Amino acid sequence: MTIPRQVSERRSRHSAIRRGRHRGAEASQNFSRGFAALGQLALNGVQVSARATDLATGAVLFSVDDHVVMPTASIGKVLLLVEVAARIQSGHLSPLALLDRSREDAVGDSGIWQHLQAPSLPVADLAAIVGATSDNLATNVLLRHIGLEAVSSRTESLGLTRTALLDLVRDHRGPDDAPQLSVGSANELTWLFSSLARGEIVNSVTSQRVISWLSLNSDLSMVASAFGLDPLSHRAVEHRTLLVNKTGTDAGVRSEVGVLRGPRAGITYAVSMYFDDATLASRLAVLEGMRTVGLDLLEYVH
Repeated sequence: MTIPRQVSERRSRHSAIRRGRHRGAEASQNFSRGFAALGQLALNGVQVSARATDLATGAVLFSVDDHVVMPTASIGKVLLLVEVAARIQSGHLSPLALLDRSREDAVGDSGIWQHLQAPSLPVADLAAIVGATSDNLATNVLLRHIGLEAVSSRTESLGLTRTALLDLVRDHRGPDDAPQLSVGSANELTWLFSSLARGEIVNSVTSQRVISWLSLNSDLSMVASAFGLDPLSHRAVEHRTLLVNKTGTDAGVRSEVGVLRGPRAGITYAVSMYFDDATLASRLAVLEGMRTVGLDLLEYVH
C-alpha cells in the first residue's frame, strides 16, 4: 500500500521527535517536581505516560514513556470533533442541522443533555456541549450520524497510528465491545493539539472551530487544576494565562491533553495515568501528581 506523502511526512515527524523513556537530564530544572511526582507514582504501580513540548519551537521539554499507547477515555472525542468541523467547513454538514436523540444513544455519566428536555439539538450545539462537558449522549448522537469509520479514516489521514476513538460511549462494556472508549500516545496527542493551535489540522478554519469547542471545557480537575482558572469561564486571557484542554476519565484512567499559553511561552502537554482505582487515596495521589506537573508547566510559560 502506498502511503500518501503528507501522511508519511507526519509519521516521520512523530518518529523523529521520539526519545528515550525519560528526558529529565535535558529538561529544564523547572520540571523536576513533575518528574519526581510521576516517578513516585510509577514506583507505586501507576502506569504513567507524559510529554510536553514548546509550542513555538516544538522542542521536547520532558517525556516519560510518551510512545506508549494508553487508555485516554473521552480524549478520543476530539477526533470526532475534528471530523464534524471538517464536514461543516466543506459544506457537507450544516451546523444548524437538527439531530434527534434516540433510545439507542442513551448513556449516563458525563454531560448535560441527558438532563434536558430538548429531544433534538443542532450539530454545532452538540459539538459545543461535547467540548464543554464531554457530553456522552451528544457524542453518541454525533457518532451515529457521522459514523465511526469516518472518524477512523480522518484519524488515519492525519497520520495518527497510536491514537484512536474505538467505540461509542457505553454504560457497560461487554466482551464483544472495545475495552476502552479511546486510546492515545502522549507523543501523538501533543502533536495533535499543537497542530490544532497552529491551524494545521485539515485547515485553519476547521482547527479554529475545534479549538473554539474545546475552549469551553469545564473540567480543570487534573493537570489544569494548577493554573488557577475559573472552570466555567476561561475562554479569555486571565492573569496572562490562556488554556485549551480536553480530559478523559474512567475507572482507573485519568488523562489530559492541552495547550497552555503564558507571557513567556506556550506549551503543549499530555499526561495519562492508568492505575488501580480501588481506594480514594490512590485516586487522590494520581490527581496530585498531575497537579504537580501542572505547576511546572505554569512556571515554564510564566
